[in-house]
Amino acid sequence: MRGVNTDSRRVTRRGAAARLAVPGGVLAAVVGAFAYVAAVDPHEPGHYPACPLLQLTGLYCPGCGGLRSAHAFAHGDLAAALQNNAAAVLGYLAFAALWTVWVVRAACGRPLRLDPGPAHLWTVGALLLVFTVVRNLPFGGWLHP
Repeated sequence: MRGVNTDSRRVTRRGAAARLAVPGGVLAAVVGAFAYVAAVDPHEPGHYPACPLLQLTGLYCPGCGGLRSAHAFAHGDLAAALQNNAAAVLGYLAFAALWTVWVVRAACGRPLRLDPGPAHLWTVGALLLVFTVVRNLPFGGWLHP
């Protein structure tokens, strides 16, 4: 065909594959971690270390119940995942959305630029703090893992 440069198409395809390698690797690592947690039940003692804050103080940290939440999420039990750690489930969903944006931008040749301002970071920190405090109060028992 006239005017068509097949070499530039190969370079473009190779470039797209290279741009998607890192998001693909991150997805493979996350899927591997979820597969492991799905296979090795955190409800059975001895498979994972206990939370040091819970052991020392009896208080639930923001991550307490995260492995049980991931196990339930991997098995499709959204209600149990939310009950074990609602903040973790929001984190899984936020990761999925961010990863999707990353892949689309990488496929288009545009970098993913994350530049959360101080207000965003303080908001996330405050929400995690409120979650942690409420789950340790008597009326927050529904947030216990």
